[in-house]
Amino acid sequence: MTDHTTKKEWNLQDKYVLITGATSGIGLAAAKAIAARGANLGIIARNLAKAEEIAALLKMQTSKPIKVDIFIADLSSQRSIRQVAAQILEQCPRIDVLVNNAGALFDTFQETEEGVEMTWAVNHLAPFLLTLLLLDRLKESESARVINTASHGHKMVKKGLEFDHANAEHLYRGVKRLIGGPTIRYAQTKLANILFTSELARRLEGSNVTVHCFDPGLVATNFNQNNGMMAKATMAVMKLFSRTPEEGADTLVWLAELKDVSNLNGQYCADRQLKAPAEAATDKELARKLWKISEEQVQLSIN
Repeated sequence: MTDHTTKKEWNLQDKYVLITGATSGIGLAAAKAIAARGANLGIIARNLAKAEEIAALLKMQTSKPIKVDIFIADLSSQRSIRQVAAQILEQCPRIDVLVNNAGALFDTFQETEEGVEMTWAVNHLAPFLLTLLLLDRLKESESARVINTASHGHKMVKKGLEFDHANAEHLYRGVKRLIGGPTIRYAQTKLANILFTSELARRLEGSNVTVHCFDPGLVATNFNQNNGMMAKATMAVMKLFSRTPEEGADTLVWLAELKDVSNLNGQYCADRQLKAPAEAATDKELARKLWKISEEQVQLSIN
């Protein structure tokens, strides 16, 4: 990861950074960089043994002792997210940065225990619900940030979000599946990440919390390894043209440590710059509609 240390950076020393998807790929690279800057971390993971291994690694690599908390949750489950949020609020008196980084793509139609399509649940509803549950604690910080991992893949969505087909089952059937329906569903969730970022920023205007999203680019990670041999083969080829996880995490770390992010509030970034997303991602009415439907799906609302 390129070192761009300047006086423009926000001092992460002793800040508390909570991150999902920190046990591999972009999340792990970001966690290492943030820990190296002296921040304390909370990592939300599914696998306890893996999380313990990463926590030990993060502590070992720093010259000054840091705190690394482990929180176990299944981000496809709203029940599990509520449980882990309650645990975080009990254990963490302060949250300075929340990084919603975990993501997945499911090649076959699967539903969560709440009856929600799995890719949508993990990639959009999980960060939506987790952020809302932790928002009051973020507001208690002198200056707090929410950073969402989006993707240039959102540009595949040409007609906005299909609210009339909430679970997008048609994308997993017949010809739709053969021509990339599950990938379109993933792209829809990445569009939702950007719309969520802009709408949350609008709702928090004037507060001490700013909200950001970024495109990590095409990154060589373990992403999409759960969908069979064809997906693994495709990702193996893509890795030949991909960035390293450290390069993919660079803009995330930049957003976490940049001193003044006021001009980036609610915005989409890539390569340490403000970028223009697809037109659908700038639709304020679509963002408000998504918010309302998301509240209904998680049965939680904020003012």
